[in-house]
Amino acid sequence: MARLVDDTLLRAQLRADLKAAPDLARALSRLALERGGPRDLACAGRAIAAALNLAEQLGRQPDLPENLQELTATLAAAPRDLATELAAALDDDLPLLSRDGGFVRPAYDGRLDEERALGSETRAVVAALQARLMDETDLRSLKIKHNGVLGFFVEVPAAHGARLLEAPFRETFIRRQTLANCMRFTTTELAELETRIAQAHGAALDIEIAIFTRLREAVLAQTLELQALADALAELDVTAALAEVSATRAYCRPEVDDSLAFAIEGGRHPVVELMVKTEGQSFVANHADLSGSDAEGGGSLWLVTGPNMGGKSTFLRQNALIAILAQMGCYVPADSAHIGVVDRLFSRVGASDDIAHGRSTFMVEMVETAAILNRATRRSLVVLDEIGRGTATFDGLSIAWAAVEALHETTGCRALFATHFHELTSLAKTLSRVSNVTMKVREWEGEVVFLHEVGPGAADRSYGIQVARLAGLPDPVIARAKQVLDVLEQRSVGTASSKDKASVLDDLPLFAHRPAPAEKAKDVVHEALDTIRPDEMTPREAIEALYHLKKIRDDARRN
Repeated sequence: MARLVDDTLLRAQLRADLKAAPDLARALSRLALERGGPRDLACAGRAIAAALNLAEQLGRQPDLPENLQELTATLAAAPRDLATELAAALDDDLPLLSRDGGFVRPAYDGRLDEERALGSETRAVVAALQARLMDETDLRSLKIKHNGVLGFFVEVPAAHGARLLEAPFRETFIRRQTLANCMRFTTTELAELETRIAQAHGAALDIEIAIFTRLREAVLAQTLELQALADALAELDVTAALAEVSATRAYCRPEVDDSLAFAIEGGRHPVVELMVKTEGQSFVANHADLSGSDAEGGGSLWLVTGPNMGGKSTFLRQNALIAILAQMGCYVPADSAHIGVVDRLFSRVGASDDIAHGRSTFMVEMVETAAILNRATRRSLVVLDEIGRGTATFDGLSIAWAAVEALHETTGCRALFATHFHELTSLAKTLSRVSNVTMKVREWEGEVVFLHEVGPGAADRSYGIQVARLAGLPDPVIARAKQVLDVLEQRSVGTASSKDKASVLDDLPLFAHRPAPAEKAKDVVHEALDTIRPDEMTPREAIEALYHLKKIRDDARRN
């Protein structure tokens, strides 16, 4: 990877040559299942030729790393003779199916060329026969045609058909079909000629089918070698593509070792970053440090709080993706990255149900959480985006609290835990490896501005009502929500029982479900337009009316 990232010219050459390499694995599977055709044979031949070309390109490079040397050796072992045979046998323009014929290159097989020549010559004989019959009958409109039902036949306009039914022509022409505008005949000579043509085409097709079968068996006889070749092409393609992405998007080379480190500087989400750039914006990079050690009891656990739409989910997912990219050998979207090997990555994000199997959204959430708590190890990376939100507040808070303690005390893994239960942030005081971080926001003139920046500390609000306004909830609903929230916050019901909460909310005035529509301000321009009758005005009056409307609008703006 590093060699291709640094060598721009080599990377560009390899990617250009890889474009000429078709999907060899797909062609092999189609041929093995007897569903392949001439195009699949050609695909195998082009893939072998592309592999040999790539091997030659890589072979000229000095000091190749070990993995590229292994790929070069596999590519160089491609069966050159098979590619040569396929290139010599297959024509440039190939049909989809072998039964269609016409896919073998001229001069490849002598017998096939003879049968094809016979077929083409008989077509010339058909043209000569038509010219002779036209002279004998003195009918310039006589044509010899062909269709799938009648085969070859003589066709003349209906007005001349009776002439061929009379002497001396009735001994030669045998009527086959009478239509509204024409009559169709055959002759003994034409029938014999049709037989010769059919036999020539059939013989040529039989030869081509035999050639296809032989070539297919030759390809399948080297299945193991071609499968290894397909894997090498795929690996080189992925490596070159990832190197291109790493070089063009300023990715860094991560340090991967056997420790419990997880230190990311300036981490970015590879997909979201690209999307915001297309919109003319810049992605906000963030740091993450979940590093730990066996002496400390495991990795760190970050409790991530902050508003909806603040970027918590993006932050969690980008760190999970960075871990995956690092361990697959790719550069990562960050300024620097030090990651200890992760044995398994566990994530619980989003909300979905499985009603077909009787599982509610909350049940699915609990099943996923149970799998994490039961299977994660100290070397795992765990990403949890909300736990307990699908049930009552105190139930959900209790489950989330216990899950954090289990991850810290029992599992000891590196973890990111996003939550709206702000009460969980107090665990940082009692659990040594738990840290609080929050997504920063600013309020400006009653509006919330999301900074998408991770900083130390804990959030005190979730700004849910502001997000609801951004989503388009009706203004009366937003106003009522603020009213309820103010009462709840003023009376400190956060620690009250459900019964106490209900009694506090009893004092709220009823919600006006159908607020009276506000009276619209009068539009003087529209009122003036209502008095105009365009069909009754002269051109001069129309111009004067236009100036009058403009004056009304200007006066309204000044006032």
